[in-house]
Amino acid sequence: MSAEVQGARARIEGPRTVIERGSADYPASLERVAHPPDRLYVVGDPAALAEGVAIVGARKATPYGVGCARRFARIAAERGVSVVSGGARGCDAAAHCAALEAGGITAAFLGGGCDRPYPAEHAGLFQRIVDAGGAVVSEHAWGEPPLPYRFRARNRLIAGLARATLIVEAGLPSGTFSTADEALAAGREVLVVPGAITAPSSRGANRLLRQGATPIVDDDSFEDALFSLFGCLKSPSAPDERDEAWADDPVVAALRAEPLGMERLYEIAAASCGGADARSWLMERLVEAERAGLVARQPDGRWGPALGGRR
Repeated sequence: MSAEVQGARARIEGPRTVIERGSADYPASLERVAHPPDRLYVVGDPAALAEGVAIVGARKATPYGVGCARRFARIAAERGVSVVSGGARGCDAAAHCAALEAGGITAAFLGGGCDRPYPAEHAGLFQRIVDAGGAVVSEHAWGEPPLPYRFRARNRLIAGLARATLIVEAGLPSGTFSTADEALAAGREVLVVPGAITAPSSRGANRLLRQGATPIVDDDSFEDALFSLFGCLKSPSAPDERDEAWADDPVVAALRAEPLGMERLYEIAAASCGGADARSWLMERLVEAERAGLVARQPDGRWGPALGGRR
């Protein structure tokens, strides 16, 4: 049985509500979007459709993008800010999962009806969202199929519900980039995590920064944004023992700057290994740094930074 058929037969269990536009439960923030939906179909708690922070990124995400989505979703959830996203593969799913792991509330907007969860393999994630007090929501009736054009339209609701949209990774062109456009059209703030200028997966994000989006360069800058938007107090930062232990490692330092292939990593190893076997020296460091949660192998075979761990 195909994943699509399984998704068509899946049912997310939980309270079901149809919220009419103009009713007390209808999110006021969605009145700002283009073509506000006449009704919302919600599985879960309608109160979860409060203004939060949207965290979105590439479906074919790199470890860098997934790590950033997890990192900043966790910070938001720990400060009581709901996390809004689209339930897609890659960065969206990572943001939802991190919010749940932190005990927070998260809302997922679908591109089809809630009885046709897409992607099908995320049906379990959507159930976890509902079970944790969040909501899975759509402007389409329960059994409507997830047609391709509906996902672009769905993005305006993600951006409209959130006070700010954080782009953690976006290429050009991309649906993630379109979500930033929708946020700007709704008068919302756009926050962006910079990426390497050599990474195709970050071209859209870096373009947004050039156009004036707010850069999120570390935990402090994100916490500053949360304080400005929601009045959340910053928590004191503890020193990261991993960072201290690897502060002088040339391989980790290079990979934190940009993803690299093995040929370039061998060059760094040969210049840094002090006469030892460069290949063995390099592989030992890569394995140890990966176990420490500092680097990760990317889908294209390169190595790059992994930002998913706790501070």
